[in-house]
Order: sequence, then C-alpha cells, then structure tokens
Amino acid sequence: MSTRPVIGITGAYVFHNKFMDGTYVHHDYQKAIHANGGLPIILPYVSEELAEDMVDHCDAILLSGGEDVDPQFYGQDPHQKLGSTIPLRDTVELAILKVAMEKQKPILAICRGVQILNVALGGTLFQDIPSQVRDSIQHTQTVDRSRDTHWATIDKNSRLYEILGVEKERVNSLHHQAIDGLAEELNAVAKSSDGIIEAVEHKSYPAFLLGIQWHPESMAATYERMNEIFAQFVAAAK
Repeated sequence: MSTRPVIGITGAYVFHNKFMDGTYVHHDYQKAIHANGGLPIILPYVSEELAEDMVDHCDAILLSGGEDVDPQFYGQDPHQKLGSTIPLRDTVELAILKVAMEKQKPILAICRGVQILNVALGGTLFQDIPSQVRDSIQHTQTVDRSRDTHWATIDKNSRLYEILGVEKERVNSLHHQAIDGLAEELNAVAKSSDGIIEAVEHKSYPAFLLGIQWHPESMAATYERMNEIFAQFVAAAK
C-alpha cells in the first residue's frame, strides 16, 4: 500500500482531432507533486455530483490552470476579449472546492485555480487584463513557461513569505485574467508592479490554502524556492 498522499489535480480539456479529445493536465503539475512525495491523480469534470467522492479519495486538492472562468459565475456578462470557457468545468470545480473546504483539505490553487477560488468565495475577475487594467505589464509571456519574466512583491506577514523567504520574487506569467474584486475571506499576499494580485491566502482556513497566479509547477524543477511551495503542500497532505 502506497504511503504517498494522494493529490487530486483538476483537469482541463484538450482536443487533438475528432477521434481523440479529453481530460488534460500539464505534465509539470504531476512532476512537481511526484518530486515531492505525492501521488498525482487527475480529477475530470464529469458531474458536480461526483465532487464529494472525488475529494474523499484525495488527501489534498490542486486547482490547475486552463480555460477562462465563465463570467456568469460572478454575475457579469462576457467582455469582448473573453477567451474560451467551459461552464461545466467551472461548476464541477466550484463543487470540488466547496467540499474540500468543508472537509478542511489542503488546497493549492494555481492560475485559473486562484481565480476559481476567488469567485467561489464571492470575488470577481478582470476578464482581460490588457484592455481592463491601465498600464499593465505583460502577463502572457512569449518565452518558455519555465522562465521568469516579471517581479512579484511578497507580503512579509504571509505564509508565502515564510515559504519563499524573500520580499520580491521573479515569476513566470501565463494569464490574461486575474482577480479584480478580492473575496472578503482572502488576503492578497503578492502583487505585480501594475497592482495585479499574484497570490492570496485565506484569513481563517485551518489547513494549507494558497492561491498563486503564476505557474510555480513549471519553475519547480530548476528553482528550489518554487519547489518549496509543492514540498510544503504535499507535506500538509500527509
């Protein structure tokens, strides 16, 4: 019997051709979990009725990146620059998150994941940073996803600071949506120079809960501070 904690990673969708499509999770998530002693499994968005069973099979939940969050879930109409959405994925992930929080499971929410976390708790999103945030920096990088491209300033009174040990960190960036109205239950603990929220923590959640807008899973193999995020997440799941 494996002693590795089971980390459920929410799945996105990929279409190869008319004969091959289905659940997709970037391999970097799985590699980062495995490298730190966890057993990664993929949670497909089939039905919100399966949320409790899926969470019960996991020791912790990782909300992964992917498509834009449908604005219906935070009471807005679509912006002209809204990308592709999958409302079923949103519905399933909101259900998974609700159950996971009720059961006080460790949670790591990355990119789209931090956006879902914010929406689940009553917050809103910028549907398109370049057209909605004046003088914004480049948040959708054109170089390899493992490379850092901009700075994030870290709140010294945060768990993220305890993990990284620095007040300014270089991060990668692969998103065009971001948190706008921050949910009341969350604290913003990192920001980029244009004011975009880069990380959040819950004000009172008793277990590990960290939301990160960048992609630490793609930097973890070569950057120890990013790997430490996964080391502490998997440790919390044990």
